[in-house]
Amino acid sequence: MVEQRGGRIFVIWIDPEDEALMAYLSASQVVRQILEGPATRPALLRWRRQQFFSEAGFGSYFGLFDNFAEARDWLPASPEFDHAALAAEYVNVRTKQVFAYDYPVMWWLERAFRDGCTQVLDIGGSVGVHFYAYRRYFEMPQGLCWRVVEVPALVAIGRDMARQPDAGALRFTEDMAQALSGNDIWLAAGSLNYVEDARPGDLLQRCEVRPRHVLLNKLPLHDGEDYVTTQNLGAGCFAPTHVYNRRHFIEAIEAQGYTLRDQWQVPERSIYLPGFPERCVPTFSGLYFTI
Repeated sequence: MVEQRGGRIFVIWIDPEDEALMAYLSASQVVRQILEGPATRPALLRWRRQQFFSEAGFGSYFGLFDNFAEARDWLPASPEFDHAALAAEYVNVRTKQVFAYDYPVMWWLERAFRDGCTQVLDIGGSVGVHFYAYRRYFEMPQGLCWRVVEVPALVAIGRDMARQPDAGALRFTEDMAQALSGNDIWLAAGSLNYVEDARPGDLLQRCEVRPRHVLLNKLPLHDGEDYVTTQNLGAGCFAPTHVYNRRHFIEAIEAQGYTLRDQWQVPERSIYLPGFPERCVPTFSGLYFTI
């Protein structure tokens, strides 16, 4: 079951043999269907919109849009991810530990390193969180170059952190177009969907020297149509985000000569979209391609 509490999304396992709980959930589903119905949807959306723009709305999603421009016109002015205040969790937490959704990425990344890969492009890798966290679990190769593409505020923090002697492999840039070619591995974990023109199939088509491995994690994929929604990032920041049709997303990468080698669920991430239950994404996804 997917449940929202205080703007955060939780995935809860339910015992199907617990009749009392199942009856309660059935009643809850009926209530939600009523609230999401045409008669009450306007009132629900007014309340959810007010909550979305408050501190309690941190991490939540709202709205259905055709494109980023339309979503940005609706949102208040915001630096989106280009805000130093958003780096605190990355610096203090995510550089120091891994999460369940990291393990498939670590599995395939280590095998790519064993195969001789030494050039990594980490799209949206914040301050180098994956480099710092993953190196505790396997040996990084000699001659490693780990390029991180990020927004200016995070690039500045990342470069400052990388001055330590054991972070010499890290490089930071704001220019994704310039960084695309000449890499063995592309890694993007929960980032591409926030970039307006960064569908992997299109990026690969523009790349002169394509990567042998493409690791994509924390993707909002579903079986419905593509759409754009918005997310409360915290610290007064908001951003548009893509939600992709799973089949079309995968086929666009395969059309560039890649083979889907692995895929996994990321139940820690989901989208509840008030007023549009058919557009909700109960769990995000991870994908691994090779050429």
